[in-house]
Amino acid sequence: MSGMFRVRMVFLFGLIVAGSLAAIGLRDRIQAQSVPATEKPFVVEYYYKAKWGHADEFITLFRKNHYPVLKKNVELGRMLRVSAVMPVYHTTEDGRWDYRVTIVYKNAAVAHDNFDSTALLKQLYPDQETYKKEEQRRFEILDAHWDLPIKDVDLDAK
Repeated sequence: MSGMFRVRMVFLFGLIVAGSLAAIGLRDRIQAQSVPATEKPFVVEYYYKAKWGHADEFITLFRKNHYPVLKKNVELGRMLRVSAVMPVYHTTEDGRWDYRVTIVYKNAAVAHDNFDSTALLKQLYPDQETYKKEEQRRFEILDAHWDLPIKDVDLDAK
């Protein structure tokens, strides 16, 4: 496969993925427009860049120790949805990320409150020593982590 053909195929795949994500986002925007601004969902994308060779270990620890906490927050109604994606191909090192976790909070107030998750963590992880050790390891193997709150842009606005 020629280099130019591969670039075109990667670009085309990216457009397909972006279109699928846009359709999901459109549904959420339509639903969000019918509620007061204080009750609109608040979306944050969390990016994780693992050290080379540690992406699988990172997602294993994430699934074991963090995802159950996020799912519990969905059950409690604090979050509406949690999803994750990973790139199929790689980018340049300066733009590389391994996982993007998107959390749709009930609203901005919930996203920024000081929710004390201590009791929840003790309930989910009775062996706190192991939990803390594994969470420390999850962050040790990261090269970078950033949080990006996002909002819709009305392209039809004048």
